Amino acid sequence: MESKVNFTVVGLFTLLLSVALVAILLWLGSSGKYYKTYDTYYVYTGESVSGLNLNAPVKLRGVEVGLVHEIALDPTNSERVRLLLKIERGTPVKADSVAVLRTQGLTGIAYVELAGGSRQSPLLAPAPGEKYPVIRSGPSLMTRLDAALTGLLSSVNRISDNVNTVLDDENRRAFKHSLAQIDKVTRALAEHTATIDAGMDNAAKTLENSARASADLERLIERTGRGADAVERAANEASHTASEASRAAGAVPDTLRDIQLLVEDLRELSASLRRTSEQIGNNPNTLLFGKPQPKPGPGE
Repeated sequence: MESKVNFTVVGLFTLLLSVALVAILLWLGSSGKYYKTYDTYYVYTGESVSGLNLNAPVKLRGVEVGLVHEIALDPTNSERVRLLLKIERGTPVKADSVAVLRTQGLTGIAYVELAGGSRQSPLLAPAPGEKYPVIRSGPSLMTRLDAALTGLLSSVNRISDNVNTVLDDENRRAFKHSLAQIDKVTRALAEHTATIDAGMDNAAKTLENSARASADLERLIERTGRGADAVERAANEASHTASEASRAAGAVPDTLRDIQLLVEDLRELSASLRRTSEQIGNNPNTLLFGKPQPKPGPGE
């Protein structure tokens, strides 16, 4: 007995299955979970990209956001390498973003790290004449180390040349002579240590005596001032005595005249003592070297 097949039912079932598969694919693609959309970017670099392979990851702050799709020389400049990056759509690639070549750990696997990208910066757009947006490239760690070491070696070479220039034959002879002279001075100082110690002791004693003399000088100034006051009081008393004598009936004119001269002498002595006291207070060297000579005037 032969079985009968309904081809209409089979065809309808196949059509429904195909529609279901297409719907499932469209749903998965729209959700983005199993299907991702990428944007294309260029990166131009003058460094060597040794160790960087196709499909190497592109990371943003350590998060993988794309891959290296193409590595080739720049058709317009053979001194540069052009990288074509596929980065997930929605990744914030900004106008100030920088692509840096890095190596991962000790394995030496290279990848591209996106740095920068401030919040205020606009999204990167294609420049005139470019098919895709161009991300600026930054120096890698190895390039920075190479530049630093090169600069350091250049500085060391300059320092070495300067040292060799300073320490030529003539300067070395002068330096050797200076060392010999220093050795002689050191030996002479060692031989006269006792004399130097005695001189330092004498200097200390001199300072001590100067301190005592300073204290005595203050007392001398104070006594001179008191002496001037006493002389002035004596002059005042003598003047008062002369006044009383002038009123006395038996006063002798010669005696009054002598008393007046005595008063004048006492007043001059008091003024002289006061000037001496002020001069010693302002310039104590007067006691040792006398009154300083006035500066000569014009034409003297």
